[in-house]
Amino acid sequence: MTNTRTHILDVGRKLAAQRGYTSVGLSELLKEADVPKGSFYHYFESKEKYGCALLTHYVHHYGVELAGTLANETLSGRERILAYFTAWQSRQSSQNADEKCLIVKLGAEISDLSPDMRLILRDGVEKIISKLSETLKIAETDGSCPAMTDYLTIATSLYQIWLGASLMAHLSQDAAPFETAMAHTLALVPST
Repeated sequence: MTNTRTHILDVGRKLAAQRGYTSVGLSELLKEADVPKGSFYHYFESKEKYGCALLTHYVHHYGVELAGTLANETLSGRERILAYFTAWQSRQSSQNADEKCLIVKLGAEISDLSPDMRLILRDGVEKIISKLSETLKIAETDGSCPAMTDYLTIATSLYQIWLGASLMAHLSQDAAPFETAMAHTLALVPST
């Protein structure tokens, strides 16, 4: 990937996190990226292809960050899960829109807009849930939480709880939904 293309994606990520996907025009994107207006189509075939590249770029970087959090061997499996969701709350509560999750921000917006973009997000979410499931298995194996019947179902429930909490916190402009989500997380992933 060229440096200019990557730069456009990085700037686009920040703009999309602030205002969504459809409200960011190509002229604004290129102006913010300090890239000549006519060069967009040199890097992307269409705005939809740009959107797909943006989400692929985001999902990849999020996956690397997630892997780092969930692979921290200085923490028990349970502590890794709690660290992930504590970081989630911190990012989603931040006044800095750049830190917020694009899956939370764009999921509903792009699901009806572009099947390709929806599939990129869906696949990214499935990878996140799979990593959470693997970490729940580690938590059971290392004894930091009791035996579980279905790691994948619990991981899916946790992700859905936090996704909903993010939306509710955004609507209510307070942290109470995250506190509720953490209470449910502690109930689903109890200590031994």
